[in-house]
Amino acid sequence: MSNTVKTPPHEAVLSVDDLTTSFLVDGEWKTVVRKLSFDVKAGETVAIVGESGSGKSVTSLSLMRLLDPRSSRIDGKVLLGGRDILGLSEKEMRGVRGNDVAMIFQEPMTSLNPVFTIGRQISEVLTRHKGMNKAEARAETIRLLEKVRIPNALGRFDEYPHQFSGGMRQRVMIAMALASKPKLLIADEPTTALDVTIQGQILDLIKQLQEEDGMAVLFITHDMGVVAEIADRTIVMFRGDQVETGETADIFYRGHHPYTRALLAAVPKLGSMEGRDWPLRFPRVDMASGVISASKEVSDTVEKGMTPVLSVKNLVTRFDIRSGLFGRTAGAVHAVENISFDLFQGETLSLVGESGCGKSTTGRSIARLVEPRSGQVTLDGYDVLKLDPVALRTMRRSVQMIFQDPFSSLNPRMTVGSAVAEPMIKHGIASSADAKQKTADLMERVGLSAAMMDRYPHEFSGGQRQRVAIARALALNPKVIIADESVSALDVSIKAQVCNLLLDLQEQFKIAFLFISHDMAVVERVSHRVAVMYLGEIVEIGPRASIFSNPQHPYTKRLMAAVPVPDPARRGLLRNAATDELKSPVRPKGYLSPERSYRNVSPGHLVLT
Repeated sequence: MSNTVKTPPHEAVLSVDDLTTSFLVDGEWKTVVRKLSFDVKAGETVAIVGESGSGKSVTSLSLMRLLDPRSSRIDGKVLLGGRDILGLSEKEMRGVRGNDVAMIFQEPMTSLNPVFTIGRQISEVLTRHKGMNKAEARAETIRLLEKVRIPNALGRFDEYPHQFSGGMRQRVMIAMALASKPKLLIADEPTTALDVTIQGQILDLIKQLQEEDGMAVLFITHDMGVVAEIADRTIVMFRGDQVETGETADIFYRGHHPYTRALLAAVPKLGSMEGRDWPLRFPRVDMASGVISASKEVSDTVEKGMTPVLSVKNLVTRFDIRSGLFGRTAGAVHAVENISFDLFQGETLSLVGESGCGKSTTGRSIARLVEPRSGQVTLDGYDVLKLDPVALRTMRRSVQMIFQDPFSSLNPRMTVGSAVAEPMIKHGIASSADAKQKTADLMERVGLSAAMMDRYPHEFSGGQRQRVAIARALALNPKVIIADESVSALDVSIKAQVCNLLLDLQEQFKIAFLFISHDMAVVERVSHRVAVMYLGEIVEIGPRASIFSNPQHPYTKRLMAAVPVPDPARRGLLRNAATDELKSPVRPKGYLSPERSYRNVSPGHLVLT
């Protein structure tokens, strides 16, 4: 028999009073969430916002009692339907989790079991909490998959998590969370790692499901655009403290706390570059004091009339798919399909599109970290694709990459000073002593202290590690830097700081950037030109102002429409975005790509016909 909590309309489903969470660190209790109090009513969405380290996720884990009791301590009251769940035994708490309250985590791939089908994982919730038999659970699971708008739910019941895209895996997590019809849904950064179009679909979905079932939602995020679109009320957290709370519109339009104003000032807004020809730095914001410095426009860094520093012609990169007993080639992933563009000194060309469109493969193909099938990549007059290993090594002094996750791209056993100095020593352009001196200069240049050179990557924050990665990329004085989603995983203020740093370095050294991103608001701010990719092809390319003010291709328009707008007036509006997954770039053996042509919209603005 279910013990689901029944909550009258407009009464608090969740009531939190003086929640305080501490961790045992080196024998002492360190408090990370202090006296947090709030209510969430039936049918209401309350957002908790703040940057990494503010205590948002610790709050959600405390509410679900998912912290290790041996190294954590939770004080205060957490009333769920009038019952204090902090006083429940672990056995009683297991009955609450997934039944009365459910949680969606940030990364669905690590939350889903890779060895079980998604149908089995959702069915398990129904058989455990609802007492359904196997057939009933299967029928209800298919209904739930259809409810979260997964196409061909019946056919996908027996598929595994790795067979779903990121957006579809997040839908599976939502279906699992909704299986027992919880009164409260806790969503912890459920859209942070998703493409902008998938993010829009997930936000629409949560709004629709909430309307249908009257569910209360506690939404945890650092994205103020998402908060504006989904939250009725907002709680702002800073270093474990609740610094401001109120109606979302009041927080956005009449926020009092300096940190609230700083968070809002750091949010890039689509359309803010209208009428500007060149990139614009983000306003410099002190998150603690809320002091906001005016944005400074970047001077024209593009060297006009010169030959391009990088020229890509008809680039094709495919990955063979082998099957059968003898591993014969059955087809290929057409990751990059016949793309061409030029990149000039001091210019930023942004490649935008969803995951799987070929952006990152394009960057890796140019640096020959993957081998293209055909085409031409010309750097300083040399065809990169024809270089032998020795010449290729020399070429890489001119082309450097900054990756999305700096932690995995830095050696954890090597100090950051050694990591930055290593390329200079390996390429023979500096002695150990000279490399150490230049490393100290580079650390200062990217906003870090030279005294930090002897620290290891784990001793830095995410934003600081990305600065180390930038310093390492600069060590060889490159002409081209490929920035592959280099700010996607960063908090809004750190993202603004890193983008400003890249613009400063470009202005100083005339570096050309190939900026790979799916964040359209950031792309609008930092780009000279924009190329939109879809299924391995560039479907539209042109000057930034022309692309953003006059998008022509349907896919470009779809990307623009999906960007969350930090305006609470839009709350409740649905984008009605298509829920289809990005079409597959897999083609059978012998497939010939159709001839493509481009229409000239305006000077330099081309669209695929």
